Amino acid sequence: MQEDRATVLAAENVKMTFNADTPEEVTAISSISFKLGQGEILGIVGPSGCGKTTLFNIIAGLLPPTAGMILVNGKRVQEASGHVGYMLQKDLLLPWRSVIDNVTLGLQVRGVPAKESKEIADNLIKAYGLKGFEHTYPAALSGGMRQRVAFMRTLAFSPDVILLDEPFSALDSQTRLLLQADVIRIIRERNCSVVLVTHDVGEAITMCDRIVVITSRPGRVKSVHTIGIDPSLRHPLKIRKQPRFNELYDTIWDELGIQFAA
Repeated sequence: MQEDRATVLAAENVKMTFNADTPEEVTAISSISFKLGQGEILGIVGPSGCGKTTLFNIIAGLLPPTAGMILVNGKRVQEASGHVGYMLQKDLLLPWRSVIDNVTLGLQVRGVPAKESKEIADNLIKAYGLKGFEHTYPAALSGGMRQRVAFMRTLAFSPDVILLDEPFSALDSQTRLLLQADVIRIIRERNCSVVLVTHDVGEAITMCDRIVVITSRPGRVKSVHTIGIDPSLRHPLKIRKQPRFNELYDTIWDELGIQFAA
């Protein structure tokens, strides 16, 4: 994390054990610590089964850890309700609600007045490429458009931290690259603080300022890499032409220790 960034989120010695004190006891993650700075995009990668999803749920406040804590602006995440927003692999749009009604859903749940909610949603829809689709239902949208709506729904209530759980994994490669570029632009424009959990090393390098590599189970922090590429070159296609991209890609794959059959 750059020294001049205020810490927005901190994981402090987080551990999660399931079925504790039984023969089936499993430690999913252990002693995980890291910090997320204001306006930073932090990637978390690791081999399958390393506990990424468990860690995501703990950061989101959906699962209390066995030990350690997650702090959001100095408060335990369980006490920071509404300060963390998350976007999952599936868009989870409500099929009976239009685009604008899906974007305003979280605001309505939080009791934001209808007029204010609509104004926020209108501004997001206009700014991020869905003007004219306000009253369209999810079934008529492409996969990329649905994910854009899901992202706007997350942005609508301006959370302090946004969690992205492999949000592009269900998309085709072309749509995936286009949406990555769009989301990076939006994040930078709004100075969002983001944790991206992904199995895609290339995606993590493309989108993030730093990457935390997690070991196989029980997941621990193996290394932290600073991307160190000029933000103007952080387009999903441009960045892949940078020598630093290939250097990081090879290093992280080696650290993941994933072997392919000959």
